[in-house]
Amino acid sequence: MGALSDFGGTLLHLLRDVMPIIGILFGFQLIVLRKKIKHPSRVLIGLIFVILGLAFFLEGLEMVLFPIGRLMAEQLTAPEFIYGEGAVIPALADWTDYYWVYIFAAAIGFATTIAEPALIAVALKANQVSGGTVSVNGLRIAVAMGVATGVALGAFRIVTGAPLHWFIITGYVLVIIQTAFAPKTIIPLAYDSGGVTTSTVTVPLVAALGLGLSETIPGRSPLLDGFGLIAFASLFPIIAVMAYAQLSALRAPKHDGPTRTQEINDH
Repeated sequence: MGALSDFGGTLLHLLRDVMPIIGILFGFQLIVLRKKIKHPSRVLIGLIFVILGLAFFLEGLEMVLFPIGRLMAEQLTAPEFIYGEGAVIPALADWTDYYWVYIFAAAIGFATTIAEPALIAVALKANQVSGGTVSVNGLRIAVAMGVATGVALGAFRIVTGAPLHWFIITGYVLVIIQTAFAPKTIIPLAYDSGGVTTSTVTVPLVAALGLGLSETIPGRSPLLDGFGLIAFASLFPIIAVMAYAQLSALRAPKHDGPTRTQEINDH
């Protein structure tokens, strides 16, 4: 009964939040555009599915994803796991002692990004409009590797307590430099890739991981150090996608002079 009660509360709050969006969409359609809604029963059923799906998803986050993220952070930073049972625990831990944290952060960043529905949709559309030039799997893997790198580096920042802004400033300076040299056709897609990663699957687990690390590592504040991993997850896919395009451009065969067939035809 407790779970049903929690789900009912989540559903009511969601209805309150979604109603303005529905009002704007239907208001513009009926009042501004002054056109009837095609297939109203289908639209109504779709709205019910969306609301129920969001409610189930939000309830699932609270029941599973957030607790798992925090639990993994607590277990990976526990002195018994890092140094072993009965080992002498140093007064000040070294950042190298938390290598399993970095590995887990990279793995969870990669896995959640590969499963991100928004990224899949963008990759499919990019493949269609580019005529197959942009590979679906290539783009997804490049973005996932960027997120993995960013989340692992963000975990390192939490462990060491280094200032967040220096990482972000350095990253965007690198983005600006890459933008000047990357193929122009990939730049808009690379910038959008940073946004699609921070969606339904990635954000809950990454946020829970950051909060869990900041709560269990001595000397860290959940408010000051627990947040910021999402910024890394948004920044590094931009770098990774442009780097992927630059490497692809370097590996592509160049035709500076006439081909053998052209030479034969000329003669």
